[in-house]
Amino acid sequence: MTDLQQRPAVDPDISVDDFVAQARTWFEANAERRPAKTAEATWGEGDFDVSVFSDMSFDDERDHIMGIRDWVQRRAAQGYHAVSWPVEYGGLGLSRAHARALSRLEREYVSPGKHELIGVTTGLVAETVRAMGSDDLKDQFAASLRRADILCCQLFSEPGAGSDLAGLACRADRDGDEWVINGQKVWSSGAQFGTWGELIARSDADEVKHKGLTAFMMPLDIDGVEVRPIKQMSGGSSFCEVFFSDARIPDSLRLGDVGEGWKVAMTTLGFERDHSESGGEGSTSGGSWKQVLGAAQAMGVAGDPIMRDKLVKTYIRGRIESMTNRRAADLSRSGTPGPEGSLGKLLWTEGMREMTDVIGDILGAKLIADTGEWGTFGWNAHVTGAPGYRIAGGSDEVQRNIIGERVLGLPREPRADAGPWNQIPR
Repeated sequence: MTDLQQRPAVDPDISVDDFVAQARTWFEANAERRPAKTAEATWGEGDFDVSVFSDMSFDDERDHIMGIRDWVQRRAAQGYHAVSWPVEYGGLGLSRAHARALSRLEREYVSPGKHELIGVTTGLVAETVRAMGSDDLKDQFAASLRRADILCCQLFSEPGAGSDLAGLACRADRDGDEWVINGQKVWSSGAQFGTWGELIARSDADEVKHKGLTAFMMPLDIDGVEVRPIKQMSGGSSFCEVFFSDARIPDSLRLGDVGEGWKVAMTTLGFERDHSESGGEGSTSGGSWKQVLGAAQAMGVAGDPIMRDKLVKTYIRGRIESMTNRRAADLSRSGTPGPEGSLGKLLWTEGMREMTDVIGDILGAKLIADTGEWGTFGWNAHVTGAPGYRIAGGSDEVQRNIIGERVLGLPREPRADAGPWNQIPR
């Protein structure tokens, strides 16, 4: 019997308040409530974690991912993993307001944490397949991805095509009902633990670079695919490079039409930049304002006028990010985030950069000298990881171009690469 068949019926007209009350009953029975004072607000208590990317051994990281997947699947039995998704794909068919309310409720309870691979699988690729996939691909992948039954990474960036994603060189050459994949991808988070990837490859080198791309669901366990983890400066190896050597996949795994890979990629990146169902508080990956405040209080500098000014600016930026995300959610009537998501993404990365500067002022030498004191040297996980998100999901410079051109309607920048891809100097 499937989760959908076992799941208690939910009134499609249920109010947000009644839905939250119903969900609270389940969470009370299945999760531990967070203490009223958490490590964010109480200095020296609980586990201290302000990391942006994982810093674990291979076995520990795999166990961490499996623990999160188990929690996703327990929630999926109630439909709480896909509140605003259609019922036919395992969701509850409720509104995004219901989804945001559940997200706020969940933060009251202890969870196994987060990992990029789970987030990409359930929040990016699953959404992209549902938005862009054929009926067969939706039936094969959408519900399974959202439940994390299968784990999927992104296969987008390349050594020569990061911010300029449309310039990628990984080839997909058609051979009858199959495609032959050759090339390299890099910065693919969690690829060593995934079994699938969302691949963007060049299918027509004679076309202009944005129009010669095609997207696929790419199995990672077939001949011709090699995954190599990359050691990061934060200590972990959650990023990977992936090599393709005459890897063959059927055309049935194509995601979208031939030549529509750029549209598929932008759909995925739109979901990556979107935090509109975060419950209005923004992302806490890499630390929160309360943790910064706790450090300032513990170091005895919270009363300093200059420090108070910096703390208030950090708080205000976080609130603006939250409001921007809510506005983007209201504008996203179709369920696919628009360019407004770039505003929230840019505010988030700039906020992390500002947080890095403020925590450095607060801790001073304690940030670089590991004395074992709770909540001090541990901020290195933030400092070494935060710069990565100024690139991930589109660099800050790319976000500003999107905002200028697609939100403000400013003229596009002059281009020197408007001809066929194979005639662009590289």
